[in-house]
Amino acid sequence: MQQQISVITLGVGDLSRSRRFYVEGFGWSPVFENHEIIFYQMNGLVLGTWLETALATDMQRKDPVRPGTFALAHNVPTREDVQATIDHLSRFGGKILRVEDEPPHGGFRGYIADPDEHAWEIAWNPAWSIDPNGLVTFSL
Repeated sequence: MQQQISVITLGVGDLSRSRRFYVEGFGWSPVFENHEIIFYQMNGLVLGTWLETALATDMQRKDPVRPGTFALAHNVPTREDVQATIDHLSRFGGKILRVEDEPPHGGFRGYIADPDEHAWEIAWNPAWSIDPNGLVTFSL
């Protein structure tokens, strides 16, 4: 089986609040949206934000599960971009979870939650390259 992820879909409580975080905060452009879902074309996959009640119905789950212990990550080109990105996202509904610091494995990172508590690690790692299209390559 090919090693890939096609779509990540996040359940959200308020689509317009979520849209503000992703469009005005991250600066991303939707490629499709209607009254219950917004899709963003990423570099190699699609991110969807879907009203959690509609997503639960689609999955045939009776009770939506709240975000647990997982994080999405957004790598930035420089160490200074970590704090700047977190500060910017916090102005558009993000909640700072962890202030920026140096993890034991190197680099620099901090955590912020979107308005629906989905955790985002904002990270800079000098050993990971980011190409002009935003594709990140893990290298040691």
